[in-house]
This record gives sequence, structure tokens and C-alpha cells, in this order.
Amino acid sequence: MKLTVWGARGSTPVSGPEYLVYGGDTTCLEVRTRTNEVIILDAGTGIRALGKQLLLEGFHHFHMLLTHAHWDHQLGFPFFKPLYRFDCSMDIRGWVSAQESVEDLLGQAMRAPFFPVHLEDVGASLHFEYDCPSRFEMAGIEVRCFPMSHPNGGIGFLMIEGDKRVAFFPDNEPRFPHPGAPDYDDFIEFIRGVDVLFHDGEYLREEYEAFSRGWGHNVFEDTVRLAIEAEVKHLVIWHLNQDRTDDGLDRMQQEARALIAELGANLRCDLARTGLTIHL
Repeated sequence: MKLTVWGARGSTPVSGPEYLVYGGDTTCLEVRTRTNEVIILDAGTGIRALGKQLLLEGFHHFHMLLTHAHWDHQLGFPFFKPLYRFDCSMDIRGWVSAQESVEDLLGQAMRAPFFPVHLEDVGASLHFEYDCPSRFEMAGIEVRCFPMSHPNGGIGFLMIEGDKRVAFFPDNEPRFPHPGAPDYDDFIEFIRGVDVLFHDGEYLREEYEAFSRGWGHNVFEDTVRLAIEAEVKHLVIWHLNQDRTDDGLDRMQQEARALIAELGANLRCDLARTGLTIHL
């Protein structure tokens, strides 16, 4: 697998000179399989640039997985250029509990008066799966699903190709009892030993305790400890706060790595940034 970050901001996209290193687009992760198929995880604003790149490379068929319904994870979908190409097609699957289906979820975002082109009028051929079982195959890899602990629900994904395993939980507050949230220990077992874990680590401790407990996002230090407990090999901290500048994120990354060293753990740790690519 080849993993490329196209956006990892939480809540809303941002721009400006203080956001150049880590980028300002919201959640979108590209997965290239060994057979060079493309799986797109979430449709935040990062999907716009991804779509342009995929067309430049000559891709015409895509797979997409959606973790949940919040705006920052679907905001870029109407601006994915392959949608408007009659020679393109896409298989789409994901968490469906907030609406009747993923198709209904995306269709609402593209319905007047919110957007001028309806989902049913796009050029691409779209195939929606109307269920999301705990385990299925997509683009030749095994995908397993597990609930995120997040307001209004959602699911994270474990992707398995050969002996490589990647977990994606972009919005997750695993020790807070959101409705339908799994037990913390069960979550640890689900991700145990993965090669790469993309996981929410938005907040500093003081921010979390002052105003954001229960909002569905994690303290970055708790995310580091979670990864160590689960024997993760490489942690990528996700859902970067929209007000956190490059300087602030540099400090967060330094503190995360210092904590790992203090605990004597064997864990590689990065903050997500647009353009980060991991080869497995």
C-alpha cells in the first residue's frame, strides 16, 4: 500500500502563511493498492486536489469509504472533478446511520439551494453499497469496520493487504462514552499491532479540559499512549485544529516524540500534513 495525505484539518479548511507546512484542507486520505487501484478515505476539501491529480495520471475508476456525516468529511465531494466526467466511475461505501444511505447523505449536500448540480446529474457512474458490514473486500484488500466514539456516530476502518495493516480513525474520543461507542479495551484490540494508525489527536490537555470534552476528539498525548498500548508501529496524528498554526503543530509533534522517548516506546510518530506519503 501507498498512503498519501491530502488533508487532515478538522472542522473547517484554513489558509494563510501560517498553515503552509501542514496544510489547510480537511480530511482526505488516498490509498493505492499493490494493483494500483485507488481507495479514497473521506471526502473533505483535500479531495479536490486529489481528483485533479488522479485525472492527470489517467485514472477513471475509484473506490471511496466515508467514516461519518460531519461536514468536514464530505465538504470537498462536489468539487471532485472526476464526478463530472462521463468516462469515470466510483464505488462508494460507508457509515449510513445518519441518513437512509450514503447516497442520500451526499445527495443532500448537492441539493438546491446548497449546490447547483444535483448528484443524479453528474457525469460519472456512481455505485453505492447500501450496507456496511463489519468485514468486506474493496479493490482487492480486506476492510474491517469498527465504531468510532464520536457525536452522531461513525466508523473507522482497518485495511489489510497481505501482511500490512492500516487503521483510520480520524475523529475519535475513545475514553468518552458517546452513544454506541465501543469499550476502550475492545478498540485497543481492534487496532493492535497495525503498521500505521491514523488517529485523532486534536487537542492540548488544557483545551480539552476547558471546553472540548465530549466533542468527539482526543488529546494528542492520550493518542500517543493509546498507540503505545496497542503496539502500533507508526502513529499519524490527525484532525489538526483549525486554529493551530505550523509553529503550534511543530511544538505538538516535538512534545509527542518527547513523550514516546520518555516512555521508552518503539513508536514512530508524525503529525499528518498534506503530502505526507507512507509506503508499506
